[in-house]
Amino acid sequence: MTGVSETAPGLHAGLVDRLGALVVSGDLGAGQVLSAEELGARFGVSRTVVREAVRVLESMGMVQSRRRVGVTVAPRERWNVHDPRIVRWRLDGPDRDAQLRSLSELRHGIEPVAAALAARRATPAQCGELTGAVMEMAVHGRAGDLDAYLVADVRFHAVLLAASGNEMIAALDATVAEVLAGRTRHHLMPPVPEPAAIRLHGDVAEAVRAGDAAAAETAMRAILDEAAAAMRPVTDPG
Repeated sequence: MTGVSETAPGLHAGLVDRLGALVVSGDLGAGQVLSAEELGARFGVSRTVVREAVRVLESMGMVQSRRRVGVTVAPRERWNVHDPRIVRWRLDGPDRDAQLRSLSELRHGIEPVAAALAARRATPAQCGELTGAVMEMAVHGRAGDLDAYLVADVRFHAVLLAASGNEMIAALDATVAEVLAGRTRHHLMPPVPEPAAIRLHGDVAEAVRAGDAAAAETAMRAILDEAAAAMRPVTDPG
């Protein structure tokens, strides 16, 4: 197979998605060794596409490629588990419950702290963005437009993380966005978002604007508690 199509971004990204999903599902288990030729034949792509896909997965810690050995699937301990693509694949696979639980615990440890820091450090423009995102959530939530609601929700949390003024916290925005998107994609959200959840987002925005770190942290913790409760039948079936 030759020509432009074999190195097209869509073909390359598609193979990354397919291989990544197979690794997180365990269909390609840790320690399993595959050759570029085998992968190319299995997925009907050129060695160039395989090489590019393997390079991406290697950067994520999911595989290791060695000359004369092949492509070895790495154990989970080596994965960059914060990578949004790994988060998405795990949410789409049989590991969903464990991933949701892990992400919920991560968010409880990070976002209330981010809210408190934002109350001390947010710029006026960021305060305005938070308020605007809450208004959009209210409008789209009332209309039952979950896709538009998701966009506003992702924007709210991204701005809040950035407003913390901590670059390491802000860098988690894509991970949090995947969590929020996964809840919508897998129908873990009610058909009409809870008005109480939207009000809590408004409480965070108001506390940040007022510079009230304690109130911002408390309201953000309440948002996360509400989200965890809504998903409990999935994340904690016992």
